Amino acid sequence: MSQIEEIRMQVMWNRLISVVEEQALTLLRTAFSTSVREAGDLSAGIFDPAGRMLAQAVTGTPGHVNTMAEAVLHFIAEIPRGEMYPGDTYVTNDPWKGTGHLHDITMVTPAFRGDILIGFFACTAHVVDVGGRGFGADGKSVYEEGIQIPIMKFAERGTVNADLLRILRANVREPDQVIGDFFSLAGCNDVGQKRLMEMLDEVKLADLQTLGEFIFTRTHAAMMERIAALPKGRWSNDMLTDGYDEPIRLAAEVSIGDDVINVDFTGSDAMSRWGINVPLIYTKAYACYAIKCVVAPDIPNNSASLAALTVSAPENILNASRPAPVSLRHVIGHMVPDLVLGALAKVLPGKIQAEGAGALWNIHISARPQAGKTGRRAEVLMFNSGGMGARPGLDGLSSTAFPSGVHTMPVEATEHTGPIVIWRKELRPDSGGAGKYRGGLGQVIEIAPRDNHEFEFSAMFDRIASPPRGRDGGEDGAPGSVALDDGTRLKAKGWQFVPGGKRLVLNLPGGGGFGDPGERPDEASVEDRVKGYVTEAGQ
Repeated sequence: MSQIEEIRMQVMWNRLISVVEEQALTLLRTAFSTSVREAGDLSAGIFDPAGRMLAQAVTGTPGHVNTMAEAVLHFIAEIPRGEMYPGDTYVTNDPWKGTGHLHDITMVTPAFRGDILIGFFACTAHVVDVGGRGFGADGKSVYEEGIQIPIMKFAERGTVNADLLRILRANVREPDQVIGDFFSLAGCNDVGQKRLMEMLDEVKLADLQTLGEFIFTRTHAAMMERIAALPKGRWSNDMLTDGYDEPIRLAAEVSIGDDVINVDFTGSDAMSRWGINVPLIYTKAYACYAIKCVVAPDIPNNSASLAALTVSAPENILNASRPAPVSLRHVIGHMVPDLVLGALAKVLPGKIQAEGAGALWNIHISARPQAGKTGRRAEVLMFNSGGMGARPGLDGLSSTAFPSGVHTMPVEATEHTGPIVIWRKELRPDSGGAGKYRGGLGQVIEIAPRDNHEFEFSAMFDRIASPPRGRDGGEDGAPGSVALDDGTRLKAKGWQFVPGGKRLVLNLPGGGGFGDPGERPDEASVEDRVKGYVTEAGQ
């Protein structure tokens, strides 16, 4: 290939990324659920006719993007090519063939150029409600957690499946929001397809084959170069998480070979009877993300880069089998990067960040009027983040979602969704672990029902009994806590009640510190106190 042709292909590769970014932003701007519209809990990507991911949008989460890379293959396996038509859109929320739990809706749209199938667009988003027990850990099987949508057609030849919409309306608490999100998902794929056809017309290409081979060839070569530069061998790490009613041990062994890196999760605890189990597809997503963050952060994420990273596990909490309850698969799944990074810290000493809060502190609130009062019912979902672990050379980021990457919804948007008041949402002093580089701070959040209202909430919290660990001499981050404003301690997981006139107080965990605290520069310590990150009592 000539140098001019290589440059042309690189430009088209960048254009393809712009296409899927517009696809994702369309979903972001049209979604009904605040988890999508405000927090960006979504993904979007384009795939070749064989189901190999060519490009992903920058907007979105690793858990969605990397599971979607495998999910499209399940769609292709279940819907015969002869039954795919222009104008089709396919859908599922199968946790084992989608993104790990029922709240995530994955839609796949075949892209036709004339009568020729040239690829697929896919997207995923978290919807506010799927029926069942609601978003929480209390289910004893996936059957209790909500409606299950097998891989099927949302639309055929442009006609939406009206029967599916009627079934959805009869099974969810917020039908307008949920169905609105379904149409937003389908619409964003349509936008991607339109922009792709415009691009192909402009550059005079009939399909994506030549560009796809260029993308995969270059990505594979770059990944092989990075893996070749790493030490070869096996390194392991383990971690305790809070679990539901007893601690859960996670274990990982990272094996680096000549052309592949494998993570094996043998030794992790057995499946839980509560809804914190993780399907392997989600475990893979975050294990691969952790490795890419260290080994190849600048190499585009596509099927060729992911192919160099493999995951194995016997049946356990990180490889849960159907019909295990999996609603809160993110709580354990978000710990996987710190688990893997702990093993990589032995491969690359001094170069890996400390542990952070890991799991999002999501809270699903079901608000209602008090008995005998009039008011509003609503389902409210908030995404909240603790602190990141300190990095080699840098303090940890405060109240930042790692590894999920989602935003925290603005207070105003959350309060608009339902009859609640967020009285306090601020950084939590003294929560970052001390070190040469300080761990990121958690936050303090106080939530109360509005007058004449009360609410139940689903707690989805961790790092209360097992705080984030520091690295290379750094101290642990502060553990989290859950309580009412009168001091009543509440559980870290499960549905619980907040009566009218009370406030729910959440103290989110801080990240672990990195390096000997005695080596922290004096000017950095002074700045910590001036900014209120560290108090006199916390020194």
